[in-house]
Amino acid sequence: MLIGVPKEVKTQEYRVGLLPGSVREAVHHGHEVLVESGAGAGIGFDDDAYRRAGARIADGAAEVFAAAEMIVKVKEPQPQEIARLKPGQVLFTYLHLAADRPQAEGLMRSSAICIAYETVTDARGGLPLLAPMSEVAGRMSIQVGAHCLEKEQGGLGILLGGVPGVAAAKVVILGGGVAGTNAARVAMGMEAYVTVIDRSLQRLYELDMQFGSQLHTLFSTVETIEQEVLSADLVIGAVLVPGAAAPKLVSRAMVRQMKPGAVLVDIAIDQGGCFETSRPTTHADPTYVEEGVIHYCVTNMPGAVARTSSFALNNATLPFALALANKGWRKALAEDPHLRAGLNIAAGRVTHPAVAGALGLPLSPAEAALAG
Repeated sequence: MLIGVPKEVKTQEYRVGLLPGSVREAVHHGHEVLVESGAGAGIGFDDDAYRRAGARIADGAAEVFAAAEMIVKVKEPQPQEIARLKPGQVLFTYLHLAADRPQAEGLMRSSAICIAYETVTDARGGLPLLAPMSEVAGRMSIQVGAHCLEKEQGGLGILLGGVPGVAAAKVVILGGGVAGTNAARVAMGMEAYVTVIDRSLQRLYELDMQFGSQLHTLFSTVETIEQEVLSADLVIGAVLVPGAAAPKLVSRAMVRQMKPGAVLVDIAIDQGGCFETSRPTTHADPTYVEEGVIHYCVTNMPGAVARTSSFALNNATLPFALALANKGWRKALAEDPHLRAGLNIAAGRVTHPAVAGALGLPLSPAEAALAG
């Protein structure tokens, strides 16, 4: 199979779909790889590194999209990229369609085969291709939240861990999954007072066993969320419903009652965000103030640490990309129900139940797409 790797075009996005090591692995399996010139430059890999791995270098994205049978990316395709997709061409990347109807409609018009990293599953019910970026975003959320709490940034002027004789900041994390757990680890490491709220008692038990008395856990109810958010200095939104839009757990009225200068970091913004006042931002302009509260809602948070993120992502995605290339998408999805769960759009139809439900579009089961 001819695999194409275009350079990412989203604002300040330096990650790359395939690293030179991943290209070498694909070539070893008998595939051709066409990489857009400069695709890896942002993380320290020049075109020669890709040539040494066995790739051919394309002058521009148009050449990559025109030639490739499968496009491997990181972020959702931008309008100019969607326009280049061809019927039957495989697109393997993050999509986050539940909060992006225009993208979904564009992909449907393209008649491409669109497989989303974030809905591929594993035998334990996890999301193995979302987990690496959730780990990065969770850890980063505390880092950026601590920065936003500084007075110079408009925050409360609080040091996350306090000092002897002065209380530490109160950090509330909504969601105890991969992102929330990683946020808690870093916040506790910085000696903040950390509370995780989740609706799964089993998950709260696991967190309690993992971190002990250093971490405070609470069962999620409307009252609990309200009480904790209103007293918080930093709130991390880390809720996830696979493939679907994030639930709005914090209302505008609640935000209005928070401390002026408190900070909200919405990791769930790719799926629409879990704060009613959230709206997408970029690394170029990452924050805004709403109801007196600082909001950080960057949709590609891991892009700020692009080299770490690219390695972590490639470790997870490469086996699936090779399966698609080795077997073709129909056979690969037919043989692997977990990879099949990643199919979001095929030949103009929405194939993932959560995406169809979130967007109010008709569902065509993935099995129907496999049958042609």
